[in-house]
Amino acid sequence: MKVTVEFDCTPDEARRFMGLPDVEKVNTVYVDAMTKAMQGVTTMDQLEAYASQIAPMGQFGLKLFQNFLDSTRQSMSPMREDDAGRRKE
Repeated sequence: MKVTVEFDCTPDEARRFMGLPDVEKVNTVYVDAMTKAMQGVTTMDQLEAYASQIAPMGQFGLKLFQNFLDSTRQSMSPMREDDAGRRKE
């Protein structure tokens, strides 16, 4: 049997229905700050300098953060023991 349910609601109504927080004010502040910061950027060199200020460690820092999130996710996943008593996923 296949059942299809369609909801006709605004994004704000869907957010409230799912219990998600209203981040409109925070988003407005963030967009304004990014807009002000990017106003002086006219060349690729300036954009690269700005990006290095945001993420000082560059690609390595992003990879380090991704590894941190992956290890956290793996440590929270349920673990089982195999026949030899070793932990496995």
